[in-house]
Amino acid sequence: MDIQIQKAFQTQVGIFQNPKVLGKKKTTVKRWYKDVGLGFKTPREAIEGHYIDKKCPFTSDKVSIRGRILSGPVVSVGKMERTIVIRREYLHYISKYNRYEKRHKNLSAHMSPCFIGVETGDVVTVGQCRPLSKTVRFNVLRVQKKIIKGAKSFSKF
Repeated sequence: MDIQIQKAFQTQVGIFQNPKVLGKKKTTVKRWYKDVGLGFKTPREAIEGHYIDKKCPFTSDKVSIRGRILSGPVVSVGKMERTIVIRREYLHYISKYNRYEKRHKNLSAHMSPCFIGVETGDVVTVGQCRPLSKTVRFNVLRVQKKIIKGAKSFSKF
């Protein structure tokens, strides 16, 4: 995967790209990453990878996770660049009939390149951050692969 796919040259903030090599020393490429906290581990690809993403919560100092932590199944992958759609299902009470009805909301979330192979049906955990675009206010923190069940059912309840 080529890391330079944008028109402008992509770099991580605070990492000097061209260190001088004296003699025949082998230098390793430095990479800045952080722990987002709240019990979420930094993915191995974020530590060892070569991607540059200014909206990634693990490799950017511009995005911090605060507020709500939500989870839900992935509905759409690949239609938007580095963005997925999650379906949030809930029950709404109708007092007139003394019953509940099923409702849902779709939620857009930024998916960092460190999560490889996310498909429709996988369950992801997202954390709230600052507004990243018009509709995106969440960032993917964890991915759980799809569990195959026997029959179709309302998954939340």
